[in-house]
Amino acid sequence: MEKINERLVNWASLLEAETKGQAEKASRLPFIFPHIALMPDAHLGKGATVGSVIPTLGAIIPAAVGVDIGCGMAAVRTQYHRDELRPNLAGLRTAIENAVPLSAGSYNTSVSDTARTRIEVLTAKAEKAGFEPGRYAGNWELQLGTLGSGNHFIEVTADEKGQVWLFLHSGSRGVGNKIATHHIKVAQESAKRWWIDLPDPDLAYLAEGTDEFWAYIRQLRWAQDFALANRDEMMDRVVDCFAHFAGGEVRELERVQCHHNYTEQETHFGKKVWLSRKGAINAEKGRPGLIPGSMGDASYVVVGKGNPVALNSSPHGAGRQLSRSKARKTFTREQLREAMKGIEYRDTDAFLDEIPGAYKPIDVVMQDADDLVEVRHTLRQIVNVKGD
Repeated sequence: MEKINERLVNWASLLEAETKGQAEKASRLPFIFPHIALMPDAHLGKGATVGSVIPTLGAIIPAAVGVDIGCGMAAVRTQYHRDELRPNLAGLRTAIENAVPLSAGSYNTSVSDTARTRIEVLTAKAEKAGFEPGRYAGNWELQLGTLGSGNHFIEVTADEKGQVWLFLHSGSRGVGNKIATHHIKVAQESAKRWWIDLPDPDLAYLAEGTDEFWAYIRQLRWAQDFALANRDEMMDRVVDCFAHFAGGEVRELERVQCHHNYTEQETHFGKKVWLSRKGAINAEKGRPGLIPGSMGDASYVVVGKGNPVALNSSPHGAGRQLSRSKARKTFTREQLREAMKGIEYRDTDAFLDEIPGAYKPIDVVMQDADDLVEVRHTLRQIVNVKGD
C-alpha cells in the first residue's frame, strides 16, 4: 500500500504515471471522503480510473461507475471433475455460442421462458423506479441473456482439484450503456449551467437532493439488477449446454455473483457515503468474490478480508496495460495461439486485443491484493467463448 496524498491510497505496484495523474485529479474533488483507493489492476479510464473505489458525500459521479453499469462475474461450481469430460470440447464451445448471443449488438430473436420471468420482475422494478427502459433501448427485453464483446467471456474452467466451474463476465448490455451515457451527459450539462470548474469534464457530478441525482440512482439500481439477471440467464443456458455435453444433470454446488461497476451506500470511517466501485469488487470480511484473469490466464474465487483502508474492496481482474489498438499492433495471431495452447477457443485474430500480454500479469495483481482477499480457488481455462 502506498499513500499518494491525503485522499489517494494505492495498491498497484504496476501503475502508469498517466493513470496516477488521472486518479489524483479525481481525489481533489471536494466531496471525496475519506480517500480514493486504487486497486492493484488500476489503469486509465474515461474520467475516472478503472480499478478505483470512489467514496463521495452529497454527490455522485456517473462516470465513476462507467457505461457498463453492473458489469461483473458469475460462477457455478459443478460436481464434475475435468477427467470426466469427453474430448469433444469444440462441440461444447459451439453449443454455448449457439445458446448465448455474442458480440456487440447481438441479441436474442425471441424471449425464453426463463428470460420472460426475469423480464417481468425487471418491468415491475422499472415501474416502481418511475421510468421506461424502452426509452433507452426498445429491444431491452431481447438483450437479457446476451454476452457482448471486448473482455466479456464465458468459460469452462477447472480448479486446483480438477473440479469443473462454469464462469462468465458481462454487464447491463446496450440498455445499461444508454442509461449511463444519458446521466453522464446530464451531469456535464449541470456543471456547465452552474459554472462548475472540473479537472476533467467526465468527472461531472450530480448533487444529492436534486431530481437528477435521484433519477440516476433509481435507474442505476435497475441497470444493476438487469446486469445480475443477465448473468443468471446466461449461466442457466451454459449449465444446460454443459449438462447435455456431460450427459447428465449438473448439480450446482455453489453459485457466486458479484458486480464490479456499481454504486452502493456504505459506511466507511464513520460516515455513510456513496461508494462507487469502477473495476473493483466488494471484499468485506467473509464475502465471496470473483477475480478473472485475462484470456488464457488463471482466474480466482476469493473471499474478502475486509481491509478498511481499501474501503472493503479488491481488484476486479488483470487490468489493461496496452490499449486495444496498441495490442493489435504489438501481437500476432501466432502469439495468441501460443498463449491459448491447450484451451478450446475460436481461433480468430478478432481476439488479438484480448491476448494476456495486453494485460497486467494476474499473479502480480493477486500478490498486490494479498491484504485485500484470500484465494479460495484458482481456476484454469478449458473452454473459452468470446464475442468479436
